[in-house]
Amino acid sequence: MASHAIVETTHEENYLQYKGRHGGLWSWIFSTDHKRIGILYMIGMFAFFVVAITLGLLMRLEQLTMGPTIMEPSTYNKVFTLHGVIMIFLFIVPGITATFGNFFLPIHIGAKDVAFPRLNLFSWWLYVIGAATALIAVFTGMADTGWTFYVPYSVRTGTNVTLAVLAAFILGFSSILTGLNFVTTVHRMRAPGMGWFRMPLFVWSLYATAWIQVLATPVVGITLLLIILERTLGIGIFDPALGGDPILYQHLFWIYSHPAVYLMVLPGMGVVSEIIPTFARRNIFGYKAIAYSSVGIALVGTLVWGHHMYTSGQSYTAAVVFSFLTFLVAIPTAIKVFNWVATLYKGSIRVELPLLYAMAFIFHFSIGGFTGLMNAAISVDVHIHDTYFVVGHFHYTMFGGTVFAMFGALYYWLPKMFGRMYSQKIGITAFVLQVIGFNMLYFTMMIMGYMGMPRRYYDHLPQFHEGHIIATVGSWFLVAGLFLMIGNLVWSVFKGVKAEDNPWGGTTLEWQIPSPPPLENFDKIPQVDRGPYEHIPVEVSK
Repeated sequence: MASHAIVETTHEENYLQYKGRHGGLWSWIFSTDHKRIGILYMIGMFAFFVVAITLGLLMRLEQLTMGPTIMEPSTYNKVFTLHGVIMIFLFIVPGITATFGNFFLPIHIGAKDVAFPRLNLFSWWLYVIGAATALIAVFTGMADTGWTFYVPYSVRTGTNVTLAVLAAFILGFSSILTGLNFVTTVHRMRAPGMGWFRMPLFVWSLYATAWIQVLATPVVGITLLLIILERTLGIGIFDPALGGDPILYQHLFWIYSHPAVYLMVLPGMGVVSEIIPTFARRNIFGYKAIAYSSVGIALVGTLVWGHHMYTSGQSYTAAVVFSFLTFLVAIPTAIKVFNWVATLYKGSIRVELPLLYAMAFIFHFSIGGFTGLMNAAISVDVHIHDTYFVVGHFHYTMFGGTVFAMFGALYYWLPKMFGRMYSQKIGITAFVLQVIGFNMLYFTMMIMGYMGMPRRYYDHLPQFHEGHIIATVGSWFLVAGLFLMIGNLVWSVFKGVKAEDNPWGGTTLEWQIPSPPPLENFDKIPQVDRGPYEHIPVEVSK
């Protein structure tokens, strides 16, 4: 069955059964096994995800009517700040990298674990410590600044910004250490015969993402530390009242935070690059172009931060340069979309839930990318800056892109991770609800933003009332689909039908070992002799 490697696995004990020196819960939280660490990240992140979507639903309910509905203005500010902090720092940034990256990167390259297993466990503990710090901040006066912590307000407000910023700082260290681990793993742990262009494209996306984590995250870490120093010691770095420069903060923040957009979405692109050739039953079209485009996005994506600051007073020359670079970064993204569609063209397509989510990713991210080009145009951006249009654009790329790709990864790899299948009917029902609700919500928000609806506002004018009703109803569909999907997946893990080792007919290394995987993945390191997507006739379970 092996299409590109000689794989030997005879282990009877899988990673879920292994107890080691500890028993029960301790065998998990002290485990250095990359697969268990990936599962721990997944449990934590989806717990926070449920909290974040609940907060988002409360925000939409508040906007259902004009004037006060369910909360006060000050509470609304704290709710949208907490929603953003959780979704960005605790869910999407670690996201696919920390969960599926940890679980499958070593398996994809034929290794038994990551290069530094103990450092990997330490990264997870830093994530837990950062999350705990954020929870303490919630119960001691949650920040009301928005997730960007813009100065000078963030250094003057009486809410507990210091702990919230400290939480983000700690989470940044977790991200940096994970990136270092992944870069080293890809360079040093590949199986014999696995050259750079025999790696799965998911590995390429994780590799490009890891470099962003290593090089860009320290910038925002130091910036957040400076906010803490300014709030506690009164050092005038960003506050103009103390001789500081608030525009400097924006530069330092977005130097990280726009590359972070690609840090969030590149792994999702890698997931799509795995799903499409499997269900199209053919080799990926333009393998090298997709691989190089991942690196190209990581490189050019670090140079475009100034498009967030067209209205800040930066020079016209800087604005034009940033506009050009922003248009340029769309090219490698378009290369990926073209090659995905070309792979599907005349393929023997098998329609399954993972493929549906991959197609939803392409559709939503294309809309997000096109509206991103609108934001890149200076003359347009000055009118839609800080409106609902930007909120809609951001969610089309991050939620419609990254999160939908994560859901596709869940359905794609769930049989391998837990050895169980999910309910197809419930999964499709949840998918339809999510797509309908998502587009009702965020496309309506983009229309309202184009008409002038500002972001972050607690209330709205009468001309936006119908739009808010449509968007809020859309959020109900979306949340219903999300909870239905989560219930389906949780049920499947414990009660689902037992899965075959290779239910999709995949050709990468994870499909050539038992489900769930053995503790050390392989008895012997595999010998790779072909590319990752070279399909041969494989018996596929019905």
